[in-house]
Amino acid sequence: MQFRRRDALKFLGGASLASLIEPAFSKSKALKVLILGGTGFIGPHFVEALTAGGHKISLFNRGKRDPEVHEGIEQLLGDRDGQIDALKGRDWDVVIDNSGYKPSQVKLTTGLLRDHAPHYIFISSIAVYADFAKAGIDEDYKLAVLKDPTNETVTGETYGGLKVLCEKIVEESYGARGTIIRPTYIAGPGDHTDRFTYWPWRVAKGGEMLAPGTPADPFQYIDVRDLADFMRVCVEKNVTGKYNLCGPQGAVTMGSLLEEAKRITQANTTFVWASPAFLTAQEIIGEKAKGNFMPIWQPPVGDEAGLLLVSPARARKKGLKFRSLETTIRDTLEWQKKRPEDKQVLKAGLTPEKEAELLALLK
Repeated sequence: MQFRRRDALKFLGGASLASLIEPAFSKSKALKVLILGGTGFIGPHFVEALTAGGHKISLFNRGKRDPEVHEGIEQLLGDRDGQIDALKGRDWDVVIDNSGYKPSQVKLTTGLLRDHAPHYIFISSIAVYADFAKAGIDEDYKLAVLKDPTNETVTGETYGGLKVLCEKIVEESYGARGTIIRPTYIAGPGDHTDRFTYWPWRVAKGGEMLAPGTPADPFQYIDVRDLADFMRVCVEKNVTGKYNLCGPQGAVTMGSLLEEAKRITQANTTFVWASPAFLTAQEIIGEKAKGNFMPIWQPPVGDEAGLLLVSPARARKKGLKFRSLETTIRDTLEWQKKRPEDKQVLKAGLTPEKEAELLALLK
């Protein structure tokens, strides 16, 4: 599956007004929160959301990245692959496991912390599902199974199955005190994968643009700040259980994404729609796709038909809210403009040369 095989390593037109606003947080007592990770893309957003609530944050990581965090954040150094002494003899109210990819890593931390932190939140992925053959997949859908569960090498092929095993360890260790979070594609400021960013960034450049499938094809993501706000809800309200984190089903389409980006950027872009058959033949999608590929979008057919139509209903009942598509696009573009020059060439999407070649073939 494309999500797990390649992208996993690493909207709102139909939504109600209530779901488009940020959560109205009530005053909560200050809690001690340990984040296993805390750097990279989503970690700093978690830190920002939790410090806004007055919570005391400790980060545990290797210290190889410069975390963009507030003053007063405690930094604990170590390594998930065995060097966790910095966590011994300490107590926290909540643990957010933002960096567990292998069962051995999660077994170490849950074993050490289950008597020192009553609530464990594990960041998993919708890649745990066995397939996406239908729309509306909920948290009880069948899960992926590894061919060799003893192999902890993280690849596009094993990512989802390893996350399943990590989830099971959290469940075994914490039981009803555990929370499993399964995000879909994460978008917004700080997204170093460039998967969402490619679309509005390319629209902003204008001219003829190759667009995949049809304008009606679904497009689903979660703004990283909505994910972070839900983390704060889980921390403050002791929300446990399993939750898909994604936008409302069908609220955003490929067409609405591109048209909204065009309106925001006021670009002169015209969209040339290419069929899945054409894109497959040109090795832009499918198993042969390498380098140049269409990020996030999937043709809504076969075993991938429901990949971008996953159900977030359970999380919405617990307080998940959504920023508007306009907000995500604007803020992502502003962030992208401020990145260093070497980051202005995105890692995802078509190169200008490849796009020109494909447009010529279509004509």
